[in-house]
Amino acid sequence: MCAILALAASVRSAHAAELSAARLGVLYSLDDPASAEVATLYAARRRVPSQNLVGLHLPRTDTISPADFAPTRARALEALPSNVESLLLAWSKPYAVGCMSVTTAFAAGYRAAFCEPGCARTAPNPLFDSEGWLPADTVGWWPAMLLPTDDRELARALIERGIAADGSSPPGTVYLVRTTDATRNVRAAGYGDVELAVHPWLHVVELATPVTQEVPDAIAYFTGAARVAELSRIHFRAGAVADHLTSTGGILHGGDQTSVLAWLAQGATASYGTVSEPCNDIGKFPRPRVFLEHYLRGETLLEAYWKSVAMPGQGLFVGEPLASPYTARHVTGLKQ
Repeated sequence: MCAILALAASVRSAHAAELSAARLGVLYSLDDPASAEVATLYAARRRVPSQNLVGLHLPRTDTISPADFAPTRARALEALPSNVESLLLAWSKPYAVGCMSVTTAFAAGYRAAFCEPGCARTAPNPLFDSEGWLPADTVGWWPAMLLPTDDRELARALIERGIAADGSSPPGTVYLVRTTDATRNVRAAGYGDVELAVHPWLHVVELATPVTQEVPDAIAYFTGAARVAELSRIHFRAGAVADHLTSTGGILHGGDQTSVLAWLAQGATASYGTVSEPCNDIGKFPRPRVFLEHYLRGETLLEAYWKSVAMPGQGLFVGEPLASPYTARHVTGLKQ
């Protein structure tokens, strides 16, 4: 009982400030009809205020230069209402700014310290494992998530998944996968902490590659591999996240590794991958324990995912940012 009361107190503290539709800015490309269509649909389905939608002129290229990006970001922030704390980027290109991801570049502005040199430790995330959510007011960041729009049906499906997840309190299973790829398997050292953190609210299963069986009921799936061979056998709940620690998962088009888009197409509601070579520093990838602790407190997908990455400069966050499957009532009402 004491543990439940303590968790309830932490939930209330965490929700002193939280992300809502009124605090989300939706940016879209004036040069891409699919971008504008998806942004408008998202705002309508999520009841984002019309003044929070801002159109920008963007190149239809994978990467935008830091010089061209700076005035674009400045125009967006100038046009958004002052209460906006986070961003949805409704487009597929560009997904990178120089060697930074476009989501972190919009969040914090382009700085070489976020991605150079690529294999070294890079600029830290002041929001890592933090409480509350007023990033623009407290640290001058507007954390962002990309909703890819090249596949309009996938974009619509992602929006509906996020809405379906809200307040659903899914029990679900967290899958933690150990691979034979020693370089990419580095997060496995912390898998034991995950079960301690989420028990009894979620079931945790550790798998080892090759994963040849069906993988049902996934609310989270974390692995380390260049290519996820078992992807077609994973069945996701609405609100699920999935990512693979590898070098170029955030390269949306033409890469030789599994892209974050493949997770979304399979049924995940969000994913994360890097757009430039990060090497295998676990601080540059989501920490499963940190993510799940915040998600279970009722935080949105954007909040919990952003708080789980200590050095996000090279990392692209993709998916539906407002998905929030868990609530304080759900977490505090579970039995030990």
